Amino acid sequence: MIDFEEELKRFAPAPEVDQTAETVIGRDMTDLTDLLLQIASQNGGGRA
Repeated sequence: MIDFEEELKRFAPAPEVDQTAETVIGRDMTDLTDLLLQIASQNGGGRA
């Protein structure tokens, strides 16, 4: 049987996960909303 309390004591996240999270959070990524707003502004401002 697995002793979950003991497993939790030994748990340590993988370093790659922390590095990936820092990289993703640190970037100014364009999402779909940004793209749609950019397209709308190029096509006459869109409707408000």
